Amino acid sequence: MRKFILGIIATLLVLGLGGLAVATLGLMPTNADATPPRLERRVAAGALDASMERHASRAGSPIPPTDENLIDGMKVYTMNCSMCHGTLDNQPSPLERSFYPPVPQLILDPLDDPEWHIYYAVRTGVRYTGMPAWDKALSDQDIWKVTAFLARIQTLPPGVQDYWKKSFGVGQLPAGSEKHQDER
Repeated sequence: MRKFILGIIATLLVLGLGGLAVATLGLMPTNADATPPRLERRVAAGALDASMERHASRAGSPIPPTDENLIDGMKVYTMNCSMCHGTLDNQPSPLERSFYPPVPQLILDPLDDPEWHIYYAVRTGVRYTGMPAWDKALSDQDIWKVTAFLARIQTLPPGVQDYWKKSFGVGQLPAGSEKHQDER
């Protein structure tokens, strides 16, 4: 039994040193224009979700999702997020593939995360992705407003949808955003 445990420890030590050698000898690519392998994407996404589950507060928004607040959130998104995450005219960001991993296009592929999750990602940023911590540049109120907009992008009230269409010359909103209007 002792030899078995020593074998496991030795194997883990060799794997750890081998990984360290690959990284420090420059054998691992670091270019940002590469496509991440599926395993890396899965491990990174799992690590991000686990970290948020552990560290993020599940506090509810102190900002009510009124038409005015959702429109303000849309404006915050346009000024601070659209360059990387896609514009409100349903166009992907020109920088989409310039980051490693590629930046999620939040208008074309809306989030399905709870509000507290989105808020935490916006407020604290996401390490090694290029996503900054916006708590140094935006007020907490503005972070909650953009969070409310992103969390409800597919179920925006008719007044907010009309503002979006008029302001950004969009004929069609993201898939699913008509749900709210159809339910009325």
